[in-house]
Amino acid sequence: MKPEIIHGDLLEQDVEVIVNAWNRNIVPWWLLLPQGVSASIKKKAGIKPFRELARMGPIPAGGAVVTSPGNLPYRAIIHVAGITMAWVATRRTVQDSVRNAISIVNDKGFLSVAFPVIGSGSGNRSGKKALAWMLDAFEAVFSDAKCFIVVYDREKT
Repeated sequence: MKPEIIHGDLLEQDVEVIVNAWNRNIVPWWLLLPQGVSASIKKKAGIKPFRELARMGPIPAGGAVVTSPGNLPYRAIIHVAGITMAWVATRRTVQDSVRNAISIVNDKGFLSVAFPVIGSGSGNRSGKKALAWMLDAFEAVFSDAKCFIVVYDREKT
C-alpha cells in the first residue's frame, strides 16, 4: 500500500484512528515526561488512554496495541513500540510497528489512519531515515483503509 505523506499536526487529521509512537510500557507512563507526539496526545486526550495502556503491560519492540481515544475525536489510538530498550529506533522496530498497526486497522475495520514518523523523535533517528523505513514497510502490507503519514511541520501547525 502507498500512504499519503502530508505535513502538519497529527492531531488535526480527519481520520478514524491515530498512531502514537510510544515506549514499551517498561517505565510506567506517570514517571515519564512524554515528548513530541505522545505529549501532544496526552495533553489533548487526557490520561484515560495511558491508564488503559499501562494495564496492558510491556509491549514488545515493534508491537502495537489499541486504546480508547480519551478526549480526542477519534475512534481509537493505536500505540506502537517503535524503540528498543536502549531508546533507539531500528529498521526492525519501525517496520514492525507499521505492520502491527496496520494489522489492528484491518482487524478493527478502521477506514482511515494517520501515523507520525515513527522513530524520528525519542527514537533518535533522522526524519528522513525513519520515513524511508516506514515507506518500505508499507510496500509489504495491504489495507483498504486510507493511510496518511504526517510529517510534523512547525510552520504548518
